[in-house]
Amino acid sequence: MTDLTPLDAAHAAMERTADEATARLRFYETLAASELYLLLKSEAESDQLDPEVFDLSDHSFVLVFDREDRLAQFAGRIVPYAALSGRSIATMLAGQGVGLGVNLDVAPSSILLPPEAVDWLAETLGGAPTQIEARPEKFSAPKGLPENLLLALDARLASMAGLADLAYLVGVTYDTGARGHLLGFVDAQPEAQAALARAVSEVLIFSGLEAAALDVAFFAASDPVAARLAHCGLRFDLPEPPRPSVRAAPGSDPDKPPLLR
Repeated sequence: MTDLTPLDAAHAAMERTADEATARLRFYETLAASELYLLLKSEAESDQLDPEVFDLSDHSFVLVFDREDRLAQFAGRIVPYAALSGRSIATMLAGQGVGLGVNLDVAPSSILLPPEAVDWLAETLGGAPTQIEARPEKFSAPKGLPENLLLALDARLASMAGLADLAYLVGVTYDTGARGHLLGFVDAQPEAQAALARAVSEVLIFSGLEAAALDVAFFAASDPVAARLAHCGLRFDLPEPPRPSVRAAPGSDPDKPPLLR
């Protein structure tokens, strides 16, 4: 396969604008959100992983690939692996003094991330969204949000197939008088609400905008509020879920990352 992946595109954008912080942040956001295939020394046992560790440059690295065929091309043989989100892998490696080799020698996004970069990524992703108690009183069309934030939000939601039907981005005025922007998800899966809120939080974190804020709320399609959002909001459609069922894998729960052996 020669198709470029989202990680390839984000890496290329970062390489074209090496001094642009926004492009670097976008790459790390894409890395965190991507499903990656971690090369293992032996088969996973429950939530215990034994990654293959390579001494490269001045550090030790574990290797990940964003497609199974790229892992196979690198290894040249059948090897054990674990499919994890980049977020889970960064959390797993934090503080271990181990870097991350991404798509080495098999893709245009080949890159070595030193341990300091992995630790920074894990720390950046560590903050959880906070809950607020306020009642929306008025909705309006969203205004003043930069295009790069909207594009990043659209790309992230497009990768979260089946977790909700759609979402509307609106301006909001609360009963406290506070104003801001709200992303209202319609018919989100109850068990996916935390993941959706976390994804929006990460888009903001990696947007490079100081003091950026975007509230998240969840509504049923039958809720009158959903109709009000549709009247003035910017709509994001989430894709339909894939047909094949996906087996649970170590690290699939971001709150319970796998442990190193």
